[in-house]
Amino acid sequence: MYLNALEFLEEERDAWRPYEALASIPDDRLDIPVEGAHGWSARDLMGHLVAWQEWGLAIAKELAVGETSATAARMDAEWEADGDAMNDAITRRWRDLPADEVRRRVLTVPGELRGYLTVVPESRWLKHPAHLQVFIDETIGHYEDHAADLEAILASAIPATAAE
Repeated sequence: MYLNALEFLEEERDAWRPYEALASIPDDRLDIPVEGAHGWSARDLMGHLVAWQEWGLAIAKELAVGETSATAARMDAEWEADGDAMNDAITRRWRDLPADEVRRRVLTVPGELRGYLTVVPESRWLKHPAHLQVFIDETIGHYEDHAADLEAILASAIPATAAE
């Protein structure tokens, strides 16, 4: 349990920092599937993580002005109905985005989410077990889940000739 919002926000920031390296992957390597990352490309991983952060951002915006989040309720219901379909839809949407837009979101959405969380009363997220779990699941916990994917993708993004 976090004692204050700053503690969570600093931990989240530190946990996200390694993922920022994805934004530096060259265009010609952005869409190459990586076996060690379940066949995901750098774009796929970026899209997957940031799409969930964007939903977290929508939830934070709602909690900034009210006690509940319709987005959180809708996302829970959709996940329970077919979470794999949600993730597949994310992958399809992000594959259609220009590379610059993908990079922009990777570099801006996490900070925007942190910024909104600073204006949400702590009683609505940090001290609300269900809401806190949402933010952990969409950030710190999610990053941990995909650490091996990140490592594999970053390792594959460096052409063998450049590493020599």
